[in-house]
Amino acid sequence: MPHRVTNFLRTSSSSQFPKKKKTPGSPASSHVQGDNSTSSSSRTSRNNSITPSPYTSDSDDHVVKMPEHLSDALKKHHRLSLPFGRSRDHHSSGSSGSHAPSSTAASAIALDWSIESPPIVFHGSPEESTGALVSGQMFMDVLEESVQVDSFVATLSLQVTQKRPFQSHCSGCQLKSTELQVWHLLVHPTVQRRGRHLFPFSTLLDGHLPASMDTSVLSIAYRFKAEAILARGGSSSRNSVCFERTLNVKRSVPELLYPHHSVRIFPPTNIKASAHYDSIVHPAGSKQVTLKLDGLMTHNEKVNTVDLWRLKKVTWKLEETIKTIAPPCTRHAPNAPVVGACTDGNTAYPTKGVERSETRILGEKQLLEGWKSDYTGSDGTIDFEFEYYINQCRPNSHDLQYACDTKTRDGTEVTHSLLVELIVSKEYAPEGKTHLATQTGTGRILRMHFGLAMTECPGLGVSWDNEAPPVYQDVPPSPPGYPRDELVHPLIEYEDLEALDARRGSIDPTDNRQTPTPASRNQPSGSS
Repeated sequence: MPHRVTNFLRTSSSSQFPKKKKTPGSPASSHVQGDNSTSSSSRTSRNNSITPSPYTSDSDDHVVKMPEHLSDALKKHHRLSLPFGRSRDHHSSGSSGSHAPSSTAASAIALDWSIESPPIVFHGSPEESTGALVSGQMFMDVLEESVQVDSFVATLSLQVTQKRPFQSHCSGCQLKSTELQVWHLLVHPTVQRRGRHLFPFSTLLDGHLPASMDTSVLSIAYRFKAEAILARGGSSSRNSVCFERTLNVKRSVPELLYPHHSVRIFPPTNIKASAHYDSIVHPAGSKQVTLKLDGLMTHNEKVNTVDLWRLKKVTWKLEETIKTIAPPCTRHAPNAPVVGACTDGNTAYPTKGVERSETRILGEKQLLEGWKSDYTGSDGTIDFEFEYYINQCRPNSHDLQYACDTKTRDGTEVTHSLLVELIVSKEYAPEGKTHLATQTGTGRILRMHFGLAMTECPGLGVSWDNEAPPVYQDVPPSPPGYPRDELVHPLIEYEDLEALDARRGSIDPTDNRQTPTPASRNQPSGSS
């Protein structure tokens, strides 16, 4: 037993795989094979209990001897604890050195912003909209006594991310960024003192730009990024501090004055459906549809019976269809097929890529009652009203899942439609006794599609070009004068004040007209 402990201690400080000393003239492979055979034979003998003692195979002949020079053995040995410790120290020192400039720059200044313009809303269709104004201020808070800022630049870009790109593992096919505006807030190197420094910015977004959206096919976002480059004193290194935010851009289309009227006939029956609905839909509200069905009765004069259709179930679905073209990057463009033509103003050019489309349901509901039937006349009628709205939320969120109607120049289009399904059953009854109707087992499904336009609610906002400037009426040339020191100069009495009209440029200052006294003001104009 003691010699096993000695072997364990020796093997832990020596190489991991013990080897015998090489004999002159014998190859190394033979030694390895001999060791394997020896170990296998020892295991066999140990398992078969042929050896008289379990420690016979661990005799001193098989023990790897300690090298002569302990220092050389320690250098050759690959200790597990030594590399891990060194790599950890090296990684920590390297990471601290790499992140030191950014952390130092972040501790020197802090960036923030404030948007002063109203919510960004495009009023009207892309062909009619005049755009939206974006204005605000960038705040640079200097936390040290003085900081030298080499440059301060802000950019606003439109980023289109394809969820199903042309090439799935290509970042160039996935992301397309278009720079809309650049603000050079600081062009020359400037020394900023401690405190808050303001940098205003403003721009006008074109009305043909798309609104922000996030769907399963693509996402459109407006990214605002500001970057300040600092120069540390006494060194040539340049550190940067970045500030990024996302602007939410919406589009609002005005509602029509009158609801849309649609009539549909379902042959071979005589059923006629008349619908009144609003074609403009807001995501946060609900809209109403008024349906009227005619031609539900057919009189059989020969047998003195009547065939009638009864409404059993109504189902409505609010559908959203997203179509886009996933464009290729410059590397994959030569092999991309031409799928259509896009327009840029009055110029049309071919578009390469792959068409992507998806249809999803934003809201649905089944109704089994709520309509009014009338079979007393010669032609049966059904009157029905229902409301439709969005009732589907995003995964793991309480936000509504939708995207407003959009049509861009690069081929992206989002449309909405209302699908209404009516299930009617055919019955027959004696003439004038419709309450004794009997089912025939015949039924039909009547489907109707209504085109809608989903847009954001405009609220009280108007387009920037329709905003009227403030109008000031009856404003005097200047405010009344007040004494600076009441102790030196007493307050002026009301009767001693000069008339405001006396300071107008249209009145001759040399006119010696007397200022009317309060008593004269109270007298009628006709009295002397």
